[in-house]
Amino acid sequence: MAEENIQLGLKENWQQFVILVIINAFVGAMIGLERTIFPEFASLEFGIASKTAILSFIIAFGITKAIANFFAGKLANRIGRKNLLLAGWLFAIPVPFILINATHWNWVIFANILLGINQGLTWSSTVVMKIDLVGEKNRGLAMGLNEFSGYFAVGFMAFLSAYIADRYGITPYPFYLGIGISILGFLITLLMVRDTKVFVKKEHASNDKGELVNIFLETTFTNKTLSSVTQAGLVNNLNDGMIWGLLPIILLSFSYRTENIGIIAAIYPTVWGIGQLFTGKMSDVYSKKKMLFWGMLAQGLAILLIPFTTEFFLLAILSGLLGLGTALVYPTFLSTIAQVTNPQQRAESIGTFRLWRDLGYAIGAVISGITADLFGVTYAILLIGFITIISSLIIKIRMPKI
Repeated sequence: MAEENIQLGLKENWQQFVILVIINAFVGAMIGLERTIFPEFASLEFGIASKTAILSFIIAFGITKAIANFFAGKLANRIGRKNLLLAGWLFAIPVPFILINATHWNWVIFANILLGINQGLTWSSTVVMKIDLVGEKNRGLAMGLNEFSGYFAVGFMAFLSAYIADRYGITPYPFYLGIGISILGFLITLLMVRDTKVFVKKEHASNDKGELVNIFLETTFTNKTLSSVTQAGLVNNLNDGMIWGLLPIILLSFSYRTENIGIIAAIYPTVWGIGQLFTGKMSDVYSKKKMLFWGMLAQGLAILLIPFTTEFFLLAILSGLLGLGTALVYPTFLSTIAQVTNPQQRAESIGTFRLWRDLGYAIGAVISGITADLFGVTYAILLIGFITIISSLIIKIRMPKI
């Protein structure tokens, strides 16, 4: 498509946008496969009881995804968005086969390294491509739709894999879904997606935002807006890593069946996903700073209350509140970065943010795993809750109004 013939906007590019939304649902479904069943998978198949050892798969996943995010931001401008997306799917295809045939926990760790690369390259690509397509007016809405599709799929697959595991066993049947998802994701990308770099050139021609001198340092530390968003993103995924690993464990200690654990674990990412249909557009209209503050605060309060009830209904409500808080911040993170950065630097700044955000998975898994092994799961959950509330106060105090 020639640069002079392209138009920025959601309505103008709705067909490509819808394809990318569907692809991101496949991306989310790949991670949803592991969401509920992995602690039990580790215990039953490999005899692993240590919380730190069980959470090692999240540590491997988080570090790998974080690094992949960083390089995705750089590679997006060099090799093209579509090529990056295809490469990401190639890393996903072996994952379910490895999990089905794994004879040692190290194979599971290796599978999650590949999955981390897959998630970093594919999710980063779909984020950047949607922002490229829609222009400035509907960025929040675009990010809301992107994150909705991904995290609704996470929640749906978390429930479906638990349902299958409850009826047919923890392996291999849940992982068969991953074979179909990864192959379909690759084929849809290959046959139907167009690259969006030309849209960046179009937007850059009429953009007057100054360029960052050092994208990594300013996104991480010195720019008050970008660094406030980055620390909140890290803490958001820090608590998500804890919930991913420890929520099924604490529910097992309450003698919940796998199916009921799947329901509670699925409510959080499902509300997170559906909520972004609304919160994404809200971030185009309302104060981004306020949305980030209230979202992080809601997460922190929900986490702090989890250890104080064993009632299914109350735990479901807390899971929903956690999902709502996450829905408020997730599309707002990305739309804020897109708003304050130059189009030519946007992919790299988002890549830096996503590096730190997804390192939160690994940091959260290490902190919560060690704390759980030393002092118990309850203390690990309370610690993560307090860290999340501190993050909300950093947004309140440090971030300029936007």
